[in-house]
Amino acid sequence: MACPICSKDSTPRYRPFCSKRCADVDLAKWLRGAYVIPGPPLEEVPSDDPDRD
Repeated sequence: MACPICSKDSTPRYRPFCSKRCADVDLAKWLRGAYVIPGPPLEEVPSDDPDRD
């Protein structure tokens, strides 16, 4: 299996990545919002706070 970041062979320790660096690059992309699940845009995100309407 190839690493999704750099296309090198993955290693069992960091699967599906080849190294900690590539795993960290992928995590950073998630945290920045670079990855998006497709779907219709939400007009309003529901709140978990019952006092907020």
